Amino acid sequence: MNNIFVYCEFDGSRVAEVSLELLSKGRQLADTLGVSLEAVALGANLSSVPTQVYPYGVDVLHLFEDDRLLHYTTLPHTSALCKLIEEEKPQIFLLGATVVGRDLAPRISSTLESGLTADCTALELGDFEDKKSGEKIENLLYSIRPAFGGNIVATIVNPYHRPQMATVREGVMPLNKVRPDSYVGNTIHHNVAEYVNDADFVVRILERHVQPQENNLKNAPIVVAGGYGMGCKENFELLHTLAHLLHGEVGATRAAIDAGFATHDRQIGQTGLTVRPKVYIACGISGQVQHISGMQQSGIIISINSDPDAPINAIADYVITGSVEEVLPKLITFYQQK
Repeated sequence: MNNIFVYCEFDGSRVAEVSLELLSKGRQLADTLGVSLEAVALGANLSSVPTQVYPYGVDVLHLFEDDRLLHYTTLPHTSALCKLIEEEKPQIFLLGATVVGRDLAPRISSTLESGLTADCTALELGDFEDKKSGEKIENLLYSIRPAFGGNIVATIVNPYHRPQMATVREGVMPLNKVRPDSYVGNTIHHNVAEYVNDADFVVRILERHVQPQENNLKNAPIVVAGGYGMGCKENFELLHTLAHLLHGEVGATRAAIDAGFATHDRQIGQTGLTVRPKVYIACGISGQVQHISGMQQSGIIISINSDPDAPINAIADYVITGSVEEVLPKLITFYQQK
């Protein structure tokens, strides 16, 4: 049975966290299927990659190292990965649903005619029965994602084409080291010239500027989030004050951002960030499925809402019924006095 491949992208010199999350999930899937987990990395100065990925359960690491691959460009990455996939024939190929992954995955799936499920929030294994032929196929990848504007959760299968491809959103898979940091697996160094033509390097990156992130919302242990029910941008200052006292970060729903209450980098939900804080305080948030998909795996969920029947209350561990203008100042005063 063919193996599972995970594409590793980089955040500077570090393997991106979403790639490590996929390796953690890939290890679980590989154990169930009884196959190997293989990682693929393209770039320059890749000497630190093995020590970063092997603890997450990687059995084989494919490296494509070339100074021209220092920064991501579409054509050489597509050529190298398509040829590698044609040679190795993995049954599953996973990528992060990042800017890079959303560019690269469709190129590969189109070239290989394999199909692709984008922006998944969960991956499972299951069986499929063709209703026309009666054929039953076991251990297919179930790619699970919100659909129809987040109103339903769809399970998508690809029974007849390989590899089964999916991009997965950041933050939805827990990190899980399964081996000591000293573990060494099988590293294969590929000759880039055998996989990539010079014509693929027609696009060159002359300069690269990265805008630093202004908040640490994704990794914050406490998130104080506001929805359209906050009423106005000025009321969002209450969230910033409370978050500062709790050493947390402020998040927002799409409705609140569309209303101008907060900036887009603070959006949590289907079209924003996925967060997993220890404590999530939802203020004036009704709890539409689009938002819940980005925070439902939080440790403790506290809802502050004037509507006792708000949908978010159904998943909350604690519910405070009252207006945010009344409740938040009291919480702020309490923590200021501590």
